[in-house]
Amino acid sequence: MAKYTTKEERMYLRIRNLCGLLGIILPVLAIFSASIAAHPGDDWWWSLSATYYQTPALVGVLVPACIVLISYIGYNATDNLITSAAGISGLGIVLFPCKVSWIPDGTPVGFFQVPIEISHYIHAGCAALFFFTIAINSIFQFTKSRNTMTERKKLRNKVYRFCGYGMLALEVVFIITRVTPCPGYWTMILEILLLLLFGFAWLVKGRAFPFLNDTEEDLHGGERG
Repeated sequence: MAKYTTKEERMYLRIRNLCGLLGIILPVLAIFSASIAAHPGDDWWWSLSATYYQTPALVGVLVPACIVLISYIGYNATDNLITSAAGISGLGIVLFPCKVSWIPDGTPVGFFQVPIEISHYIHAGCAALFFFTIAINSIFQFTKSRNTMTERKKLRNKVYRFCGYGMLALEVVFIITRVTPCPGYWTMILEILLLLLFGFAWLVKGRAFPFLNDTEEDLHGGERG
């Protein structure tokens, strides 16, 4: 496999892998920690966002991931804008908590202590923007190459596009569940799938899977990853 020996290369790989790992472990930590906490309502497990009120897992994992995204230096200004927008909108998810059945309307919540029904709409908008920008980044930025388009790079691009278009499709499904009589727990399912796609794309970008990485012979000195 191709070796990445400079400090800058190793740093970027670690950042990408950290971001991907945080996306993967967030559902696990949030659900597990919420499951062993006191349950304020029967629908506590219908949304990862709802675990905000039971466990610090959501804040503890999502905030570092967003800081990584905001701090990430991409290949160009567009790359930086997309990841920064994702990071800022991700912070909005935790700064403005969602609405839950066991907290009445008008109750101040979140960092800015706004009424929960208002916070919910801001939360939903931030979540939609977060996954939209992550999807766009995966589809259009991760798939770029400086020079040589190797066979493994083509394979990675298929993975990036699958993850990106998958996230966009799931967002459409999420909207459908909001306007049709779907079970409430569909929110949890869709959130988990979105985070898994997000995390997997960033792990591939971080070269976490050796069978997808280029060999020395593949690179020819110009492939971006």
